[in-house]
Amino acid sequence: MLVEALSSTVYDYSPVSSRLQREISQNLLEDSEELVETERLMRELTRGGGSEPATRIALDHLSSGGKRFRARLALACTGALGAPKTQAIAWAAAVELLHQASLIHDDIQDKDRYRRGQPSLWTRYGIAQAINAGDLLLMLPFSALVRVPVSSEVRTQLIAILAERAANTVRGQMREIALLENLMISPESYLATARGKTGELIALPVHGAALIAGRDEAAAHRLAQAFVDLGVLYQLQDDVLDLYGDKGRRRIGSDLYEGKMSALVVAHLDLHPEDTDWLLRLLKRSRPKTSARDVESAIQRFRTGGALDYVLSAIRELAEKTARSEILAREPILHAVAIELADRSLQPIRHVFHPFAEG
Repeated sequence: MLVEALSSTVYDYSPVSSRLQREISQNLLEDSEELVETERLMRELTRGGGSEPATRIALDHLSSGGKRFRARLALACTGALGAPKTQAIAWAAAVELLHQASLIHDDIQDKDRYRRGQPSLWTRYGIAQAINAGDLLLMLPFSALVRVPVSSEVRTQLIAILAERAANTVRGQMREIALLENLMISPESYLATARGKTGELIALPVHGAALIAGRDEAAAHRLAQAFVDLGVLYQLQDDVLDLYGDKGRRRIGSDLYEGKMSALVVAHLDLHPEDTDWLLRLLKRSRPKTSARDVESAIQRFRTGGALDYVLSAIRELAEKTARSEILAREPILHAVAIELADRSLQPIRHVFHPFAEG
């Protein structure tokens, strides 16, 4: 449970999520016929061009695994807001295809050689063809939107929010790269970047689900914005997991080897500005010249110097903010979905909150 993962303090979540609501939210997020149909539609759209290289490479990426988190979220939120999940299958496919496109491009920019424990697409097919496959997946969401069973007015709104939030995601990615290049290093700048890069693609499925379920644009936007914090929470836990867990990238500390700015780097520099030269040299060093000893030293310093606790505290605040959200409280089942998502996001780093817990 979320409360167990955060701390030993007991929080009373009963006002916002009854046992029944939690059970409903858990069921909404599990595998379902609608998720199977979403996957089928994603592959159908990808095969639209036949067997040319871009299709084969894109299908290879879709076959590499993944939790289909954003597709699940689109389906679950539609159900939580009272509409049949079947109405959201094409919407779920659209947001998931967009996310998968972003992963391909992200791996190229970050020079990540592994994704989900396997060689990333660009290492197998080359950068040019991986970019093409990513571009293909980036276009397919608009084909999926044609199949959403809604009025032309709502479909227009779906197109608009997909384009807008996708653009905001790109802006967030560009800000992340600029953080190190321009030394714009502060907790505030990093959180703003995370809200753009990760938060927008968490809010997007919710935004569309609310429109499909009959909420007006203003209400749908408010509900979606309440999920942006969950995107930031996910990004922070992902940064922690990279150094203190397993992200399926074959080695601990991939972010440091790749010279990426992370929440832990930002927190350490905020707490220990005297370490700026040392840490920036490490991040700017090429991968072959970065030793396991260098990375292990940084991991230990982040733990003993307070950066890890700093980030865990920020995660705790975001989780509690989600649990206390007045906006989400107006939609109790949706609120329960948000709490369940926070809980699931924190499970991979549960051992960091509770170092002596089993598992």
